[in-house]
Amino acid sequence: MKGSLLISLIALLALASSVASADQPSPSPLQDFCVGANDTKPGVILNWFYAVFVSGRFCKDPKLGKADDFFHIMEGNTLNPLASQVTQVSVNEFPGLNTLGISLARIDYGPYGLNPPHIHLRATEVLTVLEGTLLVGFVASNQNDDHLFTKALNIEDVFMFPFGMIRFQLNVSHDNAVALSSLSSQNPGVITVAKAVFGSAPPISRDVLTKAFQVDKNIIAYLQKQQWYDNN
Repeated sequence: MKGSLLISLIALLALASSVASADQPSPSPLQDFCVGANDTKPGVILNWFYAVFVSGRFCKDPKLGKADDFFHIMEGNTLNPLASQVTQVSVNEFPGLNTLGISLARIDYGPYGLNPPHIHLRATEVLTVLEGTLLVGFVASNQNDDHLFTKALNIEDVFMFPFGMIRFQLNVSHDNAVALSSLSSQNPGVITVAKAVFGSAPPISRDVLTKAFQVDKNIIAYLQKQQWYDNN
């Protein structure tokens, strides 16, 4: 009996861990919503449990919920070196998303604006063009020969970027463009490739980057001195 109970508990913990790590909502929610609370700190005792942060946030009392927990204004300013702006709507900006496993982003592009090569660590992305024309693409992993999948998109076109692949979007017109990104995580994360590689603090060793990119150290030094703008 004790052995069966222990096995059941282990299986239950494994299932809970897999669901949490995948950042997916439960197949059977136990309440209508779980608005993320910002005022609970790790280490605070709740009854006899210790509060810890995992893939999500604690829920505040549903009776304290308000419409603004489920509302957010999205707008972007493209007056920057990339001529693009990503306005994220993750659980940080939209507490009503907590535990639902989804988030959004509005991407504004000025003329010939670029959302540079980047990675979402925890999400597959579906991009819908609302205005303008975009050249988009992603690069498959090296097990698939680093193949580039690219497409020109017009208004109402939709393109999917698989989980964890390097992707980009370029406005190929002298007019503005707007896209809406839907992501399969409430906090997808983002790494802008050039900024991370050449703008890290402290900087990556030039010996590493010289050998990795097969270029002269002077080129690496030049790239590391640039101001790498973050459009997120």
